[in-house]
Amino acid sequence: MRYGAVVPWATEREFADLARVAEDAGWDQVFTWEAVWGQDAWATLAAAAMVTERIRLGTIVTPASRYRPWDLASRVASVDRLSGGRVTLGVGLGALHGNWLAFEPDEGRATRAAKLDEGLAVWAGLLRGQPFEHQGEHWSAQPVTELVPPPPAQRPHPPVWCVGALLPGRSRQRSLERAARWQGVLPAVVGAGLDDPGSRLTHDALREVVARLTDLRAGAGLSMDGYDVVVEGDSHGSFGDARPPVDAWAEAGATWWVESWWDLPDDDAGRTELRRRLALGPPR
Repeated sequence: MRYGAVVPWATEREFADLARVAEDAGWDQVFTWEAVWGQDAWATLAAAAMVTERIRLGTIVTPASRYRPWDLASRVASVDRLSGGRVTLGVGLGALHGNWLAFEPDEGRATRAAKLDEGLAVWAGLLRGQPFEHQGEHWSAQPVTELVPPPPAQRPHPPVWCVGALLPGRSRQRSLERAARWQGVLPAVVGAGLDDPGSRLTHDALREVVARLTDLRAGAGLSMDGYDVVVEGDSHGSFGDARPPVDAWAEAGATWWVESWWDLPDDDAGRTELRRRLALGPPR
């Protein structure tokens, strides 16, 4: 089991400082998040890359359908080079909220899903190197022969973790199919409707997610070796459903435990508590 933590509220400089605290305390990864209008997640991670040496850096999550794939490839590869190959890209459809809808209309879940899949394919193709060509429904790219950027440190590209939602009672699980094509899954369980978070992530639900992913990857000629199964939990507060002991989640198939302290207040007291929790180290 490896251990990460989400830093929910911090300026760019504060995040970099907290990443050092986390590195010194033995955490394996720290994460930031993305807003439509707000501090840039990749600039924040770049700042942390410059003051750390070992700890991995990632997003939970990047709504990749919003990006032009070449823009996302440029940002991720830049931070991957700065960090010496320590970046993880977490992606999902994104949660609609006021900061999003104030600037962009909702294109609909189906369109966001199609753009996510196609955008990731272009993103990965660009990072694998030239020549690359793509003609799709939403994006197109021609081979580039000038001003070609250097490759990322991690080859063929940094690992991608996808939100994968288990929909009870449905034979086809499209988001799990997406997650199976990449390097990791951020499991979720939804209720009767796609927008209904009516079920909890339990140990049994996680076992079902892992079993489905194992079958999907086997069908594509892929194993689960090195594949990341990420449980977001909370050892200190009351956010979400997942709680220690961490060993029980490992037995159900998790390979990462990520502390998600979203209920901490966005103020000085909250950041003081965040620093205290990070300094305690992961719940090994």
